[in-house]
Amino acid sequence: MKKPSLTVSLIPLLLLIVIIFTCVRIFGDNVTAGPSQFTLLFVAVVAFAIARIFYGMTWEQAEEGMITHLKNTYPAILILIAIGALIGSWMSSGIIPTMIYYGLKVIHPAVFLPLAFVISSVISIVTGSSWSTVGTFGVALLGAGQIIGFPTPWLAGAIISGAYFGDQMSPLSDTTNLASSFCNVPLFTHIRYMMVNSIPVFIICLIIYLIAGLAIPTESTVDIQSQLDALQGTFRISGWLLLIPLITIVLVIKKVPPFITLLLSAVVGALAAVLFQPQICDTIGGGRFGAAITMISSHVKIDTGDAILNNLTTTNGMAGMMNTVWLILCVIAYAGIMTASGMIHVITQYLLKLMKNTVSTVAATLGTGIFFNLTLGDQYMAIIMPGSMFSETYKKKGLAPELLSRTIEESATVTSVLVPWNTCAVAQSTVLNVATLTYLPYCFFNLILPVFSLFAAAVGYKIRKITN
Repeated sequence: MKKPSLTVSLIPLLLLIVIIFTCVRIFGDNVTAGPSQFTLLFVAVVAFAIARIFYGMTWEQAEEGMITHLKNTYPAILILIAIGALIGSWMSSGIIPTMIYYGLKVIHPAVFLPLAFVISSVISIVTGSSWSTVGTFGVALLGAGQIIGFPTPWLAGAIISGAYFGDQMSPLSDTTNLASSFCNVPLFTHIRYMMVNSIPVFIICLIIYLIAGLAIPTESTVDIQSQLDALQGTFRISGWLLLIPLITIVLVIKKVPPFITLLLSAVVGALAAVLFQPQICDTIGGGRFGAAITMISSHVKIDTGDAILNNLTTTNGMAGMMNTVWLILCVIAYAGIMTASGMIHVITQYLLKLMKNTVSTVAATLGTGIFFNLTLGDQYMAIIMPGSMFSETYKKKGLAPELLSRTIEESATVTSVLVPWNTCAVAQSTVLNVATLTYLPYCFFNLILPVFSLFAAAVGYKIRKITN
């Protein structure tokens, strides 16, 4: 098949950018509930039509490209489904509420701002979702901080920074699993390597929020007793439930495959719900067995008597991951045709000219992730696209794939919430009722991490190479 030109190769990409940008303006944070998926399939067909008419590509070649991408991505789909199952069972069983209950006990008004950062981090690690963290206890922390007298932009910045640090570090996070899978990196190898940059930046942010928290005068004290009472009144809070996360950690240490680890942990969580939370099972209905299956697989709403907690304890199990899976499948169709037609290769070859050494390679990857956040308006596509484009490039340059997966997270994941028209920013600004450009200067983790990533590449700090 004849090789397409750079100009022709850019047509589907630019068309995708224009349509997605338009959809974001129209649908807001609902853009990934269908509009993005349709756009990807439509542009995939346009790309195939161009390749068919001008370069003679057959549909069989297009299918082969899609199947290849599906083969590489299928483990991520399984893991995402298992994450949905685990979140559903761990919430209904009281495991996550127990973690949150003990975590909230450490709040103290004198150091509220740094603790808001730390608590958001912990909850996000536990739940694997920055969105859930910000939309639940983020709202509670914001309100409490405002009562104390902290400026809203500082509070929102600390909450969002913590939520996105935790999202990065959590094995339950869909973005973390996507980045590792698309770069063919074992999940926990990816997380451990991210710590090299993320932990120093976390410490820097903690110091900033600590100094700011001590410097800003406060007026009152914070009261979260209503949330603690609601948790105790709804769930049986027990330290015994924390044994289940410990079992999960043991499975991780034993290097059990992530999908098996997550699914087994979900099943154990469901059993714990039957034993520790019979009142929750009765609320779900269907008998104990039926309740266990329901919490793993589909929608469960638990009424705690507290509006903030109700948002957190509402889960959708495996079914809740279907929008993400649907999006991935549509990305596979688009990326498969773009790859099979040679268009991705042509674009990548052009970008390769900018990647003359390790620093420029990391810089180009960071820039690409941010570019896709700005133009595509969705962090999932900003993760998937560079992962598909640069995997072979990093291999040829002798750079470890975990460097690629880490760099993608340090750009695509953390900067998504800083782009006003990105779905992440739309969601967080709406939930917190704080404009994106208002909280942006105070999201220190999201701002510092990409800069630190480039600095680490420039000085050669922990840059992992492929070992033969």
